[in-house]
Amino acid sequence: MAVVTMKQLLEAGVHFGHQTRRWDPRMRRFIHGERSGIYIIDLQQTLERIETSYTFVRDLVADGGRVLFVGTKRQAQDAIRSYAEKCGMPYVNQRWLGGMLTNFQTISKRVSKMQEYQRMRDSGEFEAMPKKEALMLGRELEKLERNLGGIQNMERLPDAIFVLDTVKEHIAVTEANKLGIPIVAVVDTDCNPDEIQYLIPGNDDAIRSGRLLCRVVADAIEEGRFIVNSRSAGDDGPSLDAEDHAAAQAQARNEAAEAAADRDGRVAATVEAAPAGEEAAPVEEAAAAPVEEEAAPVEEAAAAPAEEEAPAAPEAEAATTEGEQA
Repeated sequence: MAVVTMKQLLEAGVHFGHQTRRWDPRMRRFIHGERSGIYIIDLQQTLERIETSYTFVRDLVADGGRVLFVGTKRQAQDAIRSYAEKCGMPYVNQRWLGGMLTNFQTISKRVSKMQEYQRMRDSGEFEAMPKKEALMLGRELEKLERNLGGIQNMERLPDAIFVLDTVKEHIAVTEANKLGIPIVAVVDTDCNPDEIQYLIPGNDDAIRSGRLLCRVVADAIEEGRFIVNSRSAGDDGPSLDAEDHAAAQAQARNEAAEAAADRDGRVAATVEAAPAGEEAAPVEEAAAAPVEEEAAPVEEAAAAPAEEEAPAAPEAEAATTEGEQA
């Protein structure tokens, strides 16, 4: 199944470029034509590049890599944040701080400071401070969360970055190239494609276009994680095809239900085939047993006086003999 279809690209407006007076000649090979003073991007090449980028991101995540989402323009902020949080990756959607990659140690210290302020706020230490000091720390924490909140769990440099609008994020592109970090980027007709390793020709200004391409990268990350889970679980790992897995579960449930029905049928047939005398015998035995148990004490009670009176008979006979002799 294709990662994305031509129809989806057309509906999202990925094929619209910039005006003809605002273009980079190095993007000539990705332009299909011109209409009403606007360049039209060749979506056939876009599809091919999406497949290549998708495969790269999927394999990178399957090997334990991390992807940093970057997009600070207003149209891209929500898409970058939502899809990065969905797939559990770091992101920058407010402002790219200079040195965020090349001076990562300093940025890590600022992240640690932000986490310390968060701990103080959650524990109630701000309330115990003087009002002015607590207000200043609260403002600083808000600023840190706005700029560094998306990378607070990024403990090391990313293995790749995904960029929307390489012209606006030129500092991020420069730092990534300086460190040798691969770049996956949406490249419009006014961008330089030579500095991007995995470029996707497309519209980087439309909201729908940005959301669609962010979703493609997020899906690649999710598939890479499925591959990791299947490898760690061995041969019995989860299948990537959820429909096959659900069908196997349904078949197992049906087989268990059929086995239970057969067992109940055999038990019912055995009960019906048993003779009436065999069923009544236990009842008669159960009724007769108490009668015998109750009769036994009566016989013992009647026999006991007879045994007690038996020794008195010889004594009476002796007294009668003595009277006759007298």
